[in-house]
Amino acid sequence: MPEPDLDHVRDAMRAHDRAARDDAPALEDGVSVVALDADGEDRFQRLRRDLGVTTFGLNLIRLRPRQQGRIHRHQRQEEVYAVLEGTLTLEVEGEPRELPEGTLARVAPGIRRRLSNRGDAPLLVLAIGGAEPHEGRDAEAFTAWEDETGAAPQDVPLPPDLP
Repeated sequence: MPEPDLDHVRDAMRAHDRAARDDAPALEDGVSVVALDADGEDRFQRLRRDLGVTTFGLNLIRLRPRQQGRIHRHQRQEEVYAVLEGTLTLEVEGEPRELPEGTLARVAPGIRRRLSNRGDAPLLVLAIGGAEPHEGRDAEAFTAWEDETGAAPQDVPLPPDLP
């Protein structure tokens, strides 16, 4: 199947992301914070928008007992589902798998899936999605806040434990 031309959709999403980033609550420039709302009424808490994230998708999915999502797939985006509370039934191409609290699952692009809560308790799932290849490590580590130059994390010893 040919890949659709989504340039206009991407441009609109980027404009929306810039506006959301500008409106996100900030601790300081470049840092935003939002609380997970486990008791919200909507099925989704749009964390990406709330935080102003622009490079990957991030949502809290809340499913009440017996609720299920749509069967869906993504053309380019892979998703990771982290079960925070409850038991997720993850159907992959029609085959159900039970994932308990504390479990993570990755679903590749092109694979159909559905998320369901077959249990009697609320289900909370953190959904993380991305479509760009990971470029490897880009981190720098520092031994002290005063340091201006960092090094590769594996070259900086771990700090001592807190008292």
